[in-house]
Amino acid sequence: MDAEISFKTSVDVARIRRACRVAEKCLRYLAPCVRPGISTAELDNLAGRFLEESGAGSALRGYRGFPGSICTSVNNVAAHGIPSNRDLESGDILSLDITAVVDGWHGDAAWTFLVGEAAPDGRRLIRAAWQATLAGVRAAVAGQRMGDVGFAIQDAARRFGCSVIEDYVGHGIGRAMHEDPMIPNFGAPDTGLRILPGMVFTVEPMLTLGMRDVHVSSDGWTLVTTDGSLSAQFEHTVAVFRDYTEVLTFSHGLLDESPEVPPTLE
Repeated sequence: MDAEISFKTSVDVARIRRACRVAEKCLRYLAPCVRPGISTAELDNLAGRFLEESGAGSALRGYRGFPGSICTSVNNVAAHGIPSNRDLESGDILSLDITAVVDGWHGDAAWTFLVGEAAPDGRRLIRAAWQATLAGVRAAVAGQRMGDVGFAIQDAARRFGCSVIEDYVGHGIGRAMHEDPMIPNFGAPDTGLRILPGMVFTVEPMLTLGMRDVHVSSDGWTLVTTDGSLSAQFEHTVAVFRDYTEVLTFSHGLLDESPEVPPTLE
């Protein structure tokens, strides 16, 4: 057993859940604001105020110099997009990534939105990213292995003709934003670390319509697809119990009851 893994008590999970609920509520607050003509900097300002008024902070702001309260990733930006004065346009795809911190405990969530009217390929990508995330969450149960989670994610992505970015993974979370274990978004069944009760981690696959290769831009943060293809991501924080796994960032019903496309957050 990896000695670096911090197993969480029920009290710890309750504290993480509080932070996760704030992150989820922030996404729900921002959802109706995602429309053509608004800039990602405006969305970042709205998110920062919402977190502050909720008694939370942004774990992202200032993290290794990151300038925003949230990550705003548009089109071929796979992750870590820096908020800017660029106005969103109809047809864009926008991923918002939020890590809220409440009393020193972290909650991590991300959602991808269609801006205005999206092309069929964009809709297929978002459906694929949603289904891949659900598949990973459903595989993240006590007794399974991390390879089962990665295989479920990769298999779902392939069914939609999409690629999984393999260089970036899910992670444990709690007192720190990033903890052990790491959760790859690819793998083989019955391989990797055993999933045990007390683990709390994120499931957060990034999918592209093209190749899986990405690179970091000159700003040191923005992760873009090398071939310029569109990218999408959903992220949930989950807590593993003996008989079930709770999705801490989705309070509106069970994910197993969710539709094949991501439900509206409005």
